[in-house]
Amino acid sequence: MTGRVEALLPSAEPVRFLTDGGAAVRGKRPYPVPDPELLRRAHRAMVVGRRFDAQATALTKQGRLAVYPSSHGQEACQVGSVLALEDGDWYFPTYRESMALVTRGIDPVEVLSLLRGDAHCGYDPVRHHTAPQCTPLATQTVHAAGVAYAERRKGTGRVALACVGDGATSEGDFHEALNFAAVFKAPVVFLVQNNQYAISVPLERQTAAPSLAHKGIGYGVRSERVDGNDPVAVLAVLAAAVEHARAGHGPFLVEALTYRLESHTNADDASRYRTDAEADEWRGRDPIARLERYLRRRGHLTDADVAAASAEAEEFAARLRDRMNADPELVPLGMFEHVYGTPTPQLDEQRAQLRAEIEAEEALS
Repeated sequence: MTGRVEALLPSAEPVRFLTDGGAAVRGKRPYPVPDPELLRRAHRAMVVGRRFDAQATALTKQGRLAVYPSSHGQEACQVGSVLALEDGDWYFPTYRESMALVTRGIDPVEVLSLLRGDAHCGYDPVRHHTAPQCTPLATQTVHAAGVAYAERRKGTGRVALACVGDGATSEGDFHEALNFAAVFKAPVVFLVQNNQYAISVPLERQTAAPSLAHKGIGYGVRSERVDGNDPVAVLAVLAAAVEHARAGHGPFLVEALTYRLESHTNADDASRYRTDAEADEWRGRDPIARLERYLRRRGHLTDADVAAASAEAEEFAARLRDRMNADPELVPLGMFEHVYGTPTPQLDEQRAQLRAEIEAEEALS
């Protein structure tokens, strides 16, 4: 029994490949170093993702978005979670994973449709193998476990990756998903982005567990902790977690220690519950700067590469800005589509009521 438990336990210290300054950490590494080309892709995606995040935040101030939960500071988790997957694998995001969805190649305007208030989901979840962004905490982890189990039953070799924040690990759905996935060996990876606060509640007020990764042990789920601002470590650990699930060994839980540098959303004031000194300390662990220094030292990244990534990011933001400044043509009756496979009588009644109201307004105009 003791050996079985030890095989599930996370490392004593979070897995780390890079120092805060971007130098390689000396000593034995528990996971293989990712390929340099993958790290270059991660760097470019993080630069573009951060610019997208800043542009989306600006759109809230211009009234083009109702709300935007920034992931500034969490770029390594956002990009790393997508790059760890193959195209056919499933991704289950929260409301904060807009940067990850853009990294997955989904149209940014479609990604922002939910946050603009235009549609439940602006993209095709089946086409992209990406579930709608989830606002209720942890409910999508149950869906991820179920889809992963279905893929296992069909023998496709596909896995699912579900993202949650630290606060969501206190929700019942999270625990039900872990138990189901462990019992039925569903090939699913649970990525907990521990950004230290559940809105304004600090981690020490959320749990008495030694770490959030330890929450997997009681369910028999292999678990690991990683420095979530170290892109090399995030990619290495998530690659191992996905391989573990794809090989038929069941679920894997990864806790990534990171930090949300912006407020929870534009409706929040982070200065009321944390200090500038704390945020500045985390800025010193910036994932983009760390990876850039590491790759430059090894000759895998040049000034031209950095400039090209920056130019691509600016062009990306400019295109997004132009498209979001155009008012969309909305179809009010569209809100009733994709709710159920077979609409309920109540839904049909509500649709008919709205149609009648629209027709009455058109008759008066």
